[in-house]
Amino acid sequence: MSVLATMKTTIKELLPDPLFLSLSHRRWVGRFPDLARPVTFNEKILHRCLYPDPRYAALTDKLLVRGYVSRIIGEQHLIPLLSTPDQFDVEHFDALPCAFVMKANHGSGYVKIVRDKSQVSFEELRQLARCWLGSNFYRVARERHYEHIAPRIFFEALLVDQQSNIPADFKIHCFNQPHGVHKAYILHISDRYSSHPRGDFYDEDWNHLDITIGHYPKSVTASPRPANLCEILRCAKALAANFDYVRVDLYAPDEKVMFGELTFTPGAGVYQLLPDKVDFDWGRMLEMRPPNGGRLPGSIVNNSR
Repeated sequence: MSVLATMKTTIKELLPDPLFLSLSHRRWVGRFPDLARPVTFNEKILHRCLYPDPRYAALTDKLLVRGYVSRIIGEQHLIPLLSTPDQFDVEHFDALPCAFVMKANHGSGYVKIVRDKSQVSFEELRQLARCWLGSNFYRVARERHYEHIAPRIFFEALLVDQQSNIPADFKIHCFNQPHGVHKAYILHISDRYSSHPRGDFYDEDWNHLDITIGHYPKSVTASPRPANLCEILRCAKALAANFDYVRVDLYAPDEKVMFGELTFTPGAGVYQLLPDKVDFDWGRMLEMRPPNGGRLPGSIVNNSR
């Protein structure tokens, strides 16, 4: 790393969380956020990063959340857990099946897909595990609830469809407003682990929407409506029912519905939504109810102006 790059990294580390998030929002969304009076969806997600609901940490922990999912929609929707070793050693490696997925519970992107164990070594996975466990995901994007998750490595069965393909992601943005309006927007990510992933938004009737997010390009044509769309939405809404907003990530191979994760601060509040009016429309739907009533921490007002 060059001296200049080292200096930039050091300065970035020293920035207080509100300034770090404001600069990140300006860089990726294109404007400075109003953290005191959040209006847009991304501004309100930034507010969550700084003042997380106490429930977020446990439900973001990819191991602890399994108990919540089992209680709400049933254990049959959980990807089989192979092991959660306190110490990943060669005995644990030898006991793993030919195909599996290695993950860490305390952040995003900690995923290693292994289709054939003979193509990886124990030492390779041990070094990866050490890297993951030594990282503080809170420092990556200043999502404060991640600071309260104790890092763990775990192994799941590899989820594939009947054609041995890794299924598409259904990232379902669930909004629950106090006066009873409930909406879901489905981000369908296909070919995620290829060189050309696609991200397409659909409404609850599987109408293809003119919305893009982050770095995912939109497909020219819509994907076929899932045969089990009603069950996908039922599971997502059940898991989201106790929150004003949460993104529920699911998989739906061969008409099954399998749980991925719950995300309370998607993109850490710096994922650009296009057209820009979507950021404001979604901001109006996220009414930011305090978990125990009263005023929201750090805010001058509770709702958008």
